[in-house]
Amino acid sequence: MDTALYQARRRALRVAVPDGIILLLGNNDAPRNYAANIYPFRQDSHFLYFVGAARAGLAALLLPEGFELLCGPAPDPDDVVWSGPGPTLAEVAADAGVGETRAMSDLVDILARAREEGVRVHFLPPYRADNRQFLADLLGLAPGEVAAAASPGLAKAVADLRNHKTDDEVLQIENALKVTGQMYLSALNMIQPGRGEAEVVAMMQGVALLSRRAQSFPPIVSVRGEVLHNETYDNTLAKGDLLLIDSGAESPLGYASDITRTFPVAGVFSQRQREIYDVVLMAQEAAIAKASEHATNLAVHLAAARTVAVGMKDLGLMKGDVEEAVAAGAHALFFPHGIGHMLGLDVHDMEDLGDVVGYDEGAKRSEQFGLNFLRLARRLEPGFVITVEPGVYFVQPLIDRWAAEKRHAEFIDYGKLEPYRGFGGVRIEDDVLITEDGARVLGDPILKNPEEIENVMLS
Repeated sequence: MDTALYQARRRALRVAVPDGIILLLGNNDAPRNYAANIYPFRQDSHFLYFVGAARAGLAALLLPEGFELLCGPAPDPDDVVWSGPGPTLAEVAADAGVGETRAMSDLVDILARAREEGVRVHFLPPYRADNRQFLADLLGLAPGEVAAAASPGLAKAVADLRNHKTDDEVLQIENALKVTGQMYLSALNMIQPGRGEAEVVAMMQGVALLSRRAQSFPPIVSVRGEVLHNETYDNTLAKGDLLLIDSGAESPLGYASDITRTFPVAGVFSQRQREIYDVVLMAQEAAIAKASEHATNLAVHLAAARTVAVGMKDLGLMKGDVEEAVAAGAHALFFPHGIGHMLGLDVHDMEDLGDVVGYDEGAKRSEQFGLNFLRLARRLEPGFVITVEPGVYFVQPLIDRWAAEKRHAEFIDYGKLEPYRGFGGVRIEDDVLITEDGARVLGDPILKNPEEIENVMLS
């Protein structure tokens, strides 16, 4: 991305929020267990979008009448001993197209004067404790008051801009997907009985590292696929297992990819595994076919939910009228999460801003189990990049609780579920661009056809 693009993004933000001061706060280094032992640095995605500087300890100010400042810590000449030479603050500002730099102490003075003069300071709700405390100190607030003082107008303006991906941003996502595809090919070589989940993870992470890429989130690699966010890697693969992998690399500029595949450890699906896999694949195909600027993402979700319900009814696990079952939420025993989310510089793009990203103004999330987890429900628009990731899971504690309560007994045949105890789960996920004439799955195809999966795994 060139300097002019970052300048144009900030101008657009200033037009959308014309009054007061806009404060864009970058991230600081985060210590693992003491100050000098830090996690790998990841810049705040809003800061990356508007400034493009992946450096710790920065803040940008968009002042009235078009003035812009980049604030940062004073240089420590001894830093070169530990970190080597790096760009100066002025050089970072020049790359971002910001004309003036100031010390962080000047930021304190500027905002103090703004408060005295009654000038509104717009900032986004912080998701890190250190930035929450910093904002509290800057603005004379208690830390618990900071979130409520954040600017809804700024959050909406940022979401409106970042929701629509340019061609260059889509290329960044596809760049990330190219490495992600290589990660999945490497995993296939490791999936066999007797291997550990950790061995598969190590192979995939090695591919990302060799490509000098960060991963967009901690990978999920688990034979316990029914545990949706299982991030432990302690199990050994066994012949009857399904291995669910949810992973993605970042692009050089920090854009995320997010892919899920489910593979049979034996190299071939059992009949029961294949039946469930086919239901999920059909649900994903139905959802992608529904996705367009003429549909809401809620409608995309419900297209997948109906397909799951039909499939489970065909297998004898659900019964009754499918439309009524989905309306009641009975399918959520097997498909308990939303169909997907926005994707961009964050894997769950702008989730820190809350439902301003995924819901129209005034719209509220459903209170129905499963549907309440839908992160994106609004009408889709060209330029949106979303994930489409239906799944079918057999979560035994959930099944036991619903069965004891006889919940949705008119739609679920609990007596038929016992053979699925310990089954795990199946999820299939791709990254999808909404276009003027429908939707396009991004990136080169990553193996998901069941016959092709078996052919590759047995070759």
